[in-house]
Parts: sequence; structure tokens; C-alpha cells
Amino acid sequence: MNANRKRVVIAGGSGLIGSVLAKELTARNHEVVVLTRSPKPRADGIKEVEWDGEHVGEWIQFLNGAEAVVNLTGKSINCPHTPENIQEMIASRVNSVNAIGGGIFHINPPPKVWVQASAIGFYGDQQDRICTEDSPAGSDTLAEICKQWEATFAEAKTPKIRKVLLRIGPVLARNGGMLPVLEKLTRRFLGGRAGSGKQFISWIHLQDLMRLFVDAIGREDMSGTFNAVAPEPATNEDFMYELREILHRPWSPPAPEWAVRFGSRWMKTEPSLALTGCRAMPQKLSESGFLFEFQDLRAAFKSLFAQKAQ
Repeated sequence: MNANRKRVVIAGGSGLIGSVLAKELTARNHEVVVLTRSPKPRADGIKEVEWDGEHVGEWIQFLNGAEAVVNLTGKSINCPHTPENIQEMIASRVNSVNAIGGGIFHINPPPKVWVQASAIGFYGDQQDRICTEDSPAGSDTLAEICKQWEATFAEAKTPKIRKVLLRIGPVLARNGGMLPVLEKLTRRFLGGRAGSGKQFISWIHLQDLMRLFVDAIGREDMSGTFNAVAPEPATNEDFMYELREILHRPWSPPAPEWAVRFGSRWMKTEPSLALTGCRAMPQKLSESGFLFEFQDLRAAFKSLFAQKAQ
């Protein structure tokens, strides 16, 4: 352990968000420890440590005196929402929160802050209703998953540390998340609206999300729940229009609901991910003074497609 650098422990650090965050924090001279089921040696200064995402183990030594622990663990929702997959989504989220809470309970001094991921799926399918952090939870499958996830975090007995919960919207990045799939479809002239096209996509640019995590770790005045979304959510129809524009595909046929459901089965994903939406707003982030670099979708796409996939 390096006593001269502030240590950040990332659980779930091998996914899109975690892998980029680890590199971002390393570039900012943090000592980064990634908790993973299959650790391997790395040459980039990031240390990988074994954990199973469920139990307290030797990994808790890295929490001792850490600047922060960031938990991004959870089975991807990009799969058919069968009862088995739903149970795995819940278990992966709840168990990891319990493990980290248990680890913090066994060490002294604990990390200064625990930054926990959640999702705007908490609000359920709200059509065009605006959702702020004070809006109630929804009642669909993803909302129920998020409610259990967040309740476990709230109940963790960690009175000595600051806690930040980020309800993250769809992340726009070239190397992961939903954008590469939509890019491929759009380039093949299959980038029309999905269903009615009126469902909202409350997106956030990956770079802004990285800045938000850095603030959540470093700003002592940040605590509680924040919607990690850009201030200008777009309808599915507008989102796909802007994507076609940047990819020079001026028109694509719309995909009726039956076609989305058929295509989702073929792609082994869940149709509700495309057919439902949430119009979330980052009210508390705005009140905290956080400034988005990418507020509107066109600017976000221009930045992403001006650079090569990383």
C-alpha cells in the first residue's frame, strides 16, 4: 500500500464505468484497488484483489484508511428478464452492498466515503413525468430491484462515513453500454424510433460521469442521493434522430413494438429496456453546483464520434 497516495477501492471495477474510473483516478495520482473475482497482474499501476462479491474476506484490509470505496457491482440488466436472471440481478447487488458494509464494520479507520451505484430504473416507467431525487419509486421489475439495492445501502451500519448514492442513467460511451449496439443498427439503416418513440432516455456522457464520481469522492459537501443524468433528457425518437444525423443516416424505418420484442428475443435482451423510459432530472446536482460538460445530446454525440473507440 502506498502511504503517499489516497487509496480508492472499486468493487465491480472491470465493467465499462469501473475500468474507466480506475484509469481516471490513477491519472489523478490515486492508489486504485479493484475488487474482482479473477484478479490478474497489471502493468498500469492498478492493483486487482480477489473477492466473491458476497462475503467479508482478506480484501477488507484495503478498506482500512482508504479515501473511498466505490461499489459498481451488479449483473447487467441487458439480458432477458427471466425469474432466474432477475434473482441474480438482485442478489449480485444486495450481496455486494452487504459485503462492503460488513467489511467497513470490521476495520478502523473506515473509508471516508462510500459511493454506491444505483440506477434511474428506481423510478420505473414514468412516460413524460419529470423525476427528481424526491420522486417516488416505481413498481416495475427494475424499480423493485433498485428499491432493494438502495434499501440495503441505507441500512448498512456505517455511521462514521459519508455516503453518496448515484442513480445512473444510460451512459454514452463508444466502447460499452447501449451506444455501440445502437450505432451498429443505425449504420445498417435500422436506427428508427422504437415503439412510440415518446419514451425518454435520461442519458449521461461517460466523461461527465467520471467527473461526478471524482466529485463524489473528493467533495465533503456531497452526500445523499443524486440523479446521475444530463440536464436535457431526450425522447427515443429525438435520440435516434440525433444519432442518425451524426452517422449520416438521414432516415430509417421506425420499429413498431412487435418488431422490438422480436428483435430483443433475437439479441437476447429485454424489450422493455427500449420501450419504456424515465425523464429524470439532475436537480440535486444542479443545486450542488456541478457543471456538465455535455448538456445536450448533439454535443455529446459530436464528442464521442470525433474520437476513436477506446
